[in-house]
Amino acid sequence: MKVTLLGTGSPIPDPNRAGPSTLLQAAGQHIVVDCGRGCVMRMTAAGVFPPFLSAVLLTHLHSDHISDLNDIVTSRWIMSPQPIVTHIYGPVGTSKVVAGLRKMLELDEHYRLDHHADLRSGPGIQVEVHEVSPGDEFSIGDVRVKVGRTDHRPVQPTVGYRFEAEGKVAALAGDTVPCAELDALCEGADIYVQTVLRPDLVDAMKQMLPAQAPRLHDILNYHSSVEDAAKTATRAKVRTLMLTHYVPAIQPGQEADWIAQATRHFTGTVVAGPDLTSVEA
Repeated sequence: MKVTLLGTGSPIPDPNRAGPSTLLQAAGQHIVVDCGRGCVMRMTAAGVFPPFLSAVLLTHLHSDHISDLNDIVTSRWIMSPQPIVTHIYGPVGTSKVVAGLRKMLELDEHYRLDHHADLRSGPGIQVEVHEVSPGDEFSIGDVRVKVGRTDHRPVQPTVGYRFEAEGKVAALAGDTVPCAELDALCEGADIYVQTVLRPDLVDAMKQMLPAQAPRLHDILNYHSSVEDAAKTATRAKVRTLMLTHYVPAIQPGQEADWIAQATRHFTGTVVAGPDLTSVEA
């Protein structure tokens, strides 16, 4: 089982970090969890071209976690020599988002059908949406997926995913504060991936950007801090904690400082780094 941080950025654009997205590879499957800006480029850099993607799983419907969904859908269609279905799993509301996406792509689909005879012989863009709720379980090939509730209120519903394959377990939580359901999702995982922020650095940003201070203050109460993630990892007895979705972005050479905040509360392995950082279990 391999987990790759495709995008470690946040809603704040960063020239060095794509938007939130993580690649889970196990039992011959290639599964993307969330697909922020630049996801398809990073996925390709990780060696997975769009037609070989098994499924897209969404933790929630904030724009920074879904902004590359249209690129995945379109790229899979136009790069596949045979008709192909894109399977999208996500919380209630995903069907509405994908319906809007299909409407947005309607003109582009017609342009390509008008131009390419081989595409005209097929069924066009094919997408299947599977809305999931906490407690649901399903399989993607030989990868078993369990859905857990997370807490990113006022955004709701939000979910995280637990992947089990070949005797290994990975938990990908998405945006959330600590909660009992998150602990259960991560219990005994070989790899736990958590989006994090640094309240001390966010406070510094508030001083530098007073006009944005109220909005910056708001983000503190619905994300895990680095220390929160470390404490979750300890309670759940995970082996490796991967940090991602850094707010604010980690600057070159600062990784050790972020990791040090986590190791005060967690004795396992802590991983933080640039896009395409990966861990195998």
